[in-house]
Amino acid sequence: MAKIAVLISGGVDSAVVVDILHKQGHDLHLFYIRIGMDNDEGDCSAEEDIEMCTLIAHKYNLPLKVVSLHQEYWDNVMEYALRTVKSGLTPHPDMMCNKMIKFGFFEQRWGKDFDKTATGHYASIVEKEGKLYLATAADPVKDQTDFLAQISYDQLSHLIFPLGDLPKAEVRKRASLAQLPNAARKDSQGICFLGKINYNDFIERHLGTKKGPVIEIETGKKIGEHKGYWFYTIGQRKGLGLSGGPWFVVKKNIRDNVVYVSNGYGTTKQYGRIISVEEMHWISGSPLSEESPVAAVAFKTRHTPEFHQGTIRLLEDRSCLIESESDVQGIAPGQFAIIYSPDRRLCLGSGMISLPDRKRHGEASI
Repeated sequence: MAKIAVLISGGVDSAVVVDILHKQGHDLHLFYIRIGMDNDEGDCSAEEDIEMCTLIAHKYNLPLKVVSLHQEYWDNVMEYALRTVKSGLTPHPDMMCNKMIKFGFFEQRWGKDFDKTATGHYASIVEKEGKLYLATAADPVKDQTDFLAQISYDQLSHLIFPLGDLPKAEVRKRASLAQLPNAARKDSQGICFLGKINYNDFIERHLGTKKGPVIEIETGKKIGEHKGYWFYTIGQRKGLGLSGGPWFVVKKNIRDNVVYVSNGYGTTKQYGRIISVEEMHWISGSPLSEESPVAAVAFKTRHTPEFHQGTIRLLEDRSCLIESESDVQGIAPGQFAIIYSPDRRLCLGSGMISLPDRKRHGEASI
């Protein structure tokens, strides 16, 4: 029997984790991380979630502690998101929330007192040649390893993911059989660092608006107006407000506040095969070295069940270059390339997508 801290959210996934571990006879202590306070930035309207967590705790006669990491969340995740957006890049707040908040500050203050910390993430952990690896979940649609690809080896070593071998349908079935109070509750669609707050409203509140032209990149013709480059990301299609679509954002000029678009699903402007990556983070060790600077990999650049195959190369400045075997849509600087083993089983790590070398200094366009 292990003493386990279980992070619960009020959703069905973490509730089923409690049911699984309770049936296994572990000593469970439930924690709800509150990252927003009433009438404050980032408030996630948490009362309904906490009420649901309380019902779960009562059902299994387990202790529940609500812990606040609001200030840490603001100083780290929100500050990172705003800084990244203002610079014209696309942030990945969910990834940073896992790294800094759930498995960072929580572990340092509360999780360290337990044998393990369990969550409802759809991911697995496997051991290979005496070393632990983050591995993909059985359900490819629900797999969340891309949200976990910035955690450290020490963080991974303290985690367990009881849902890794279960498809979502099975999780729902178990919740119903266990008569969990949230068995039919819909999955949350909120971004980790915003909860139920609208993303564009949040950005506008902090960065304001700044009108600029929307230009068709092939013709140079102005076809519309936007309210600030920071509302748009490379590859974006929805929310452009343009007729005769589909239109895709393919480039931004930060200095002049210009958003460039291209028309049609088949436009080649939204695709690429070369991806520059910096600040590469390997969870369980790098497959690259000066002696072997190239490795075959699978990878993703967004949250999707689909993978791309290609190679990753270590460059002299310690950055990396991914060469894809197929076209990659919407390569957005600031987002992360998530690197997997060629068989797509192990999540090896991630790095931030950067501008090509020739654009890293001086030029304002991305």
